[in-house]
Formats: sequence, C-alpha cells, structure tokens
Amino acid sequence: VESEVGETGGEGVAEGLPGRMATVQRRDEDIQKMLKCKTHLGTKNCDVLMAPYVHKRRRDGVHIINIAKTWEKIQLAARIIAAIENPADVAVVAARPYGQRAVLKFAHHTGAAPVAGRWTPGQLTNQICAKFSEPRLIVVTDPLTDAQAIREASYCNIPVIAFCDTDSPLRYVDVAIPANNKGRNSIALLWWLLCREVLYLKGVMPRSEDWSVMVDLFFYRDPEELEKNEEVMAAAGTGGGADGFGATYDAGALAGAFMPGADAPPAGGTDWAAEGGEWSAAGNGGDGAAGAGGAVDWAAGGDAPAAAPDAAQSWDAQPPAAGGGDW
Repeated sequence: VESEVGETGGEGVAEGLPGRMATVQRRDEDIQKMLKCKTHLGTKNCDVLMAPYVHKRRRDGVHIINIAKTWEKIQLAARIIAAIENPADVAVVAARPYGQRAVLKFAHHTGAAPVAGRWTPGQLTNQICAKFSEPRLIVVTDPLTDAQAIREASYCNIPVIAFCDTDSPLRYVDVAIPANNKGRNSIALLWWLLCREVLYLKGVMPRSEDWSVMVDLFFYRDPEELEKNEEVMAAAGTGGGADGFGATYDAGALAGAFMPGADAPPAGGTDWAAEGGEWSAAGNGGDGAAGAGGAVDWAAGGDAPAAAPDAAQSWDAQPPAAGGGDW
C-alpha cells in the first residue's frame, strides 16, 4: 500500500481500497464454496499438461487441484467472455446431464447461445446443417464429452474455454480452468462463479453487492426425485384420505348443514316412530271385520307387521320381516 501511495497518491488508494477489500473477502468466500462442493478433488489419473495445476496427491491416489489457480482462471475466462460485444456469439456447451441446467441458466443471465445435450456433428463446419452457427467463442463443460465441439472449433479457429479435470486432454483448449468437472455440485458452482464474474465485468451489477441468484438454481435436479417430491407434497396436501378429500369431507357434517334437524321430529307434529302403535287396535273383530273405530283390521289373523326401522339406523342393517318376502 505504501508503494502505491508513493506512485499514485493517497486519494486513488483510498477510493480503491474498499473495492479491493471486498474482492479479497469475496475470494475467500468463493474458495470456501469450492471446498464445500469438492471442486478441488481430481481423479487418480493426471495428464502431463494438467500437472502444473495439481497441488499434491493423496494417499488413496486422488490428485488435489490448486483452487487458487482455479479462481484466477475463472477471472481470466470471464474477462474474455465480457470482451465479446454480442453475447450471442458465445456458445456454451454441455453434453452431460449434470451441466445442462447450469448451461441454460448461464445463457439466460448472460445472453449466450446454449447447446445443452447432444452436439450435432457439423454444427460449425457444415453450412447446410439446421443448427449451423458461427460463434466467436466456445465454453465447454468437459473436454472428453464435448470433444466433437472442440475439434470443430479447431477447424474454424474458434478459441475454446474448458473446465478441465486432472485427466482431461488439453488439445485445442486455449484456456483451461482446473476443477472437478464430474460432480454435479462442482459443475453448478463453476458456472455460477463464471456467470457472476461476467455480470460484474459488464456492469450489470456493482461488485459491492452480492448476486441475488442462488447457486442452488444451477444445480442438476433428478427427474425421479422431483416426481417423488411432488407425490409427497400431493399426499400431504390431501390429508392422507383414501377418497382423495381427506378430512375436509364429512358426509354427516354436510347433511347437518343442508338439512338441520333432519333426525329430530317436526315441531308441533306427531312423532309416528315414538307411538309404536298398531293399526289393528285392540277390540277389532275377526278377519276383515271393522273395529270399534270403524277401521278394518286387514292384518287380523295373519302375521304381525314388521316394526318401523329406527331413523338413525340403515335400512340395509334391518332383518327381513317375518313371513314377508325379501325384496
């Protein structure tokens, strides 16, 4: 700081010092995120051209990548991408499923042209191809799976930026970003860091503010896990009822709401169920004879009529009447 004060003066250092401190703090946070997502873990094999980016080798044979160089290469790649005037001239490629969602998110925020999925052969060299394009820069997720895109870019003299693991070939790769390109969390974090740095350099947002987009949106999501989560949420929303309505449907409550007092006898009327009387009153004559009240006892000499079922019971639960047919 003292040497800079002597050369440029104290005012310039005072203005740039907060920004530099914020950059250093953000760098430490980014390195912690890389460690959390296991970006530093390579493979047991190491290419000779990737040896300068390897910090050391563990006892189990896995190579450890130098994360400081990873962060520096991300800054360099972001400057290259931001230098292109038309964002659509940058093609971002990911053939592996783990990187397709991250590529689409990167293209959405930066305006680049995404190629998620299978790379069509001849997309850069065959002009009659339906997907023919002429980008000025290509960014690939894995040099092994995206080898066709890198080879075609070499035919057209298109620079290539690639996320390279310790066993990745660096042929035709101009800027190699050493990182773990096999873990889904690591791939998502790398694309998120690159996208954030591009937005900072283009002036979309100041460096003093954190990016509101979470890194979780760049993570790969398994379709089977999404279906299971939807089923669990649907079961929790219905309350677990077998009929699909759960505890929100109560036939008795609805009956009481629409027919209040349905089980109670009408006010001021006769409770026929409570009388329990017989139409053939005592003192009636014989078969077909009129009783004392002038009524005819049609059931005289026959079987007694069946008792009226209780209003609170079901008709299906009542036994058939004695001597009667089972309708």
